[in-house]
Amino acid sequence: MPRRTPAVVLAAALVASAPALGGCGDGASSTSTPLVDHGTVRIAESSETPSFDPYSAFGASQARYAYDSLVDLSPDGSLVTGLAASWRATSTTAAFVLRPGVTCSDGTPLTASAVARALTYADDPARQLAGARTVLPDVPFTASADDRTGTVSTTTASPYPFLTRTVGLLPIVCPAGLDRPGSLARTTQGTGPYVLTRYTPGGPYEFTVRDGYSWGPAGATTAARGLPAHLVVSVVPQSSTAANLLLTGGVEIADVTGPDRARLGGHGLSRTDVATVIGLTFFNQRPGRPLADPALRRAMVSALDRRALANVAVGGRGSPATDFGAEGALCHADLADANLPALDAPAALRAAGWTRSGDGPLRKDGRRLKLRLVTSPDLGPTLPSVAELMAREWTALGAHVELVGESLPALVNAMYRSADFDVVVGSTPGFALPVGFVPFFSGPTTAEGLNFAGVSNPAYDALVAKALRETDTAGCGTWNRAAAALLRSADALPIADGRSGVYGHRTTFATSFGGQIVPTSIRLHQ
Repeated sequence: MPRRTPAVVLAAALVASAPALGGCGDGASSTSTPLVDHGTVRIAESSETPSFDPYSAFGASQARYAYDSLVDLSPDGSLVTGLAASWRATSTTAAFVLRPGVTCSDGTPLTASAVARALTYADDPARQLAGARTVLPDVPFTASADDRTGTVSTTTASPYPFLTRTVGLLPIVCPAGLDRPGSLARTTQGTGPYVLTRYTPGGPYEFTVRDGYSWGPAGATTAARGLPAHLVVSVVPQSSTAANLLLTGGVEIADVTGPDRARLGGHGLSRTDVATVIGLTFFNQRPGRPLADPALRRAMVSALDRRALANVAVGGRGSPATDFGAEGALCHADLADANLPALDAPAALRAAGWTRSGDGPLRKDGRRLKLRLVTSPDLGPTLPSVAELMAREWTALGAHVELVGESLPALVNAMYRSADFDVVVGSTPGFALPVGFVPFFSGPTTAEGLNFAGVSNPAYDALVAKALRETDTAGCGTWNRAAAALLRSADALPIADGRSGVYGHRTTFATSFGGQIVPTSIRLHQ
């Protein structure tokens, strides 16, 4: 059974980070100009980092510069070596054998005991470490070490199929950081290729390369030609400003979304595309809410023009989403078209007991169909327009739709505290693993869990229980059948497959899932 977590804190972190997490990079960009050694690369980030603690909700996104994990992901999503030279796993155990010669940024050797201590620290539910919880498995586990063989072992209390992709991907904080955890907000204590050497509130933040580093992804080193000696990360909230800085040489790397991408073509910039899912929509199924009736949910989903919604979601010609996760997520498949309800909506409503006289309102048992549809522009500029189109299509059927635009804190409050919604558009956890969605689609509601919409789907639960006993990708077929069960029941609706881009001026780099730059891949060019 999943552990109990501080639901509101964790869920707020997941929703806030959703746009950045949902997607996969397409590998390395390219340029043909000569390399520059020991240079400085300036990177634009959309939001500030108030804490660089990699186990906090804020520091997790910056951890890749200063911290390593036991294994790494290649651009194609496969596992490659990190701190561990080898590993083996079952559905309840994982063992990692450390590389020899790894050192922390303070010069102390990294031991198996130090890694086990970091895993245990990050997994402690009393610490409420939201950033760590987004990585670690959602079941209790124990970590042990054998310093003689350099082996770190983990054992879970119940089956969990993705131990190497959860435990193995946690940033490892060295003992000096765990001894003084308060210091991690402004300093870094890891084994990574860079060290945080300057912190300014609101940015910029400067990282300096480590000499002698040789244990990066698949054995990457900081001795490679063209790897920058310094990284300067600045906060640039507006995508249009980031685009301008790329075109004028004000920054070397920036993530650009929306219509600003169009004006970056033809300027010699390198680029990696990042797949995203826009507008995952949940329906409140708690007792007393109208959409607790699966027949009504199926009818309302059938009434939607998915192609038109996708076009609005991407601000142009869009493709309806094929799965809950983005392309490149583990077990991703083309599921939506074959499994979403495609009924004659008026006939389905009549069969469910809803009647309408002429152009009047839909009624059942004397009650009018009223839906409260909530979204937030903080989760994407096109989501209010997506919600507006939904509202128009449902109004045409005879529903009374109250369209509500909220700030992100107010949206989180509606989802996890008041439950005063019938439809939420835009809460898009971009999980790389199918197991990440489980607490949102099953289990306890927000008093003790993350199932804020009160989803109850026995077919999904049974398939998840089976998939949890399978290891890594061997269970993909089962995970996909579970997702299909959610689609058939109209428990949730992913709106559109989209793209954003990470662009480089005089730089090349590789990205992993979610457009995360691989630091050891950065190369500065003339």
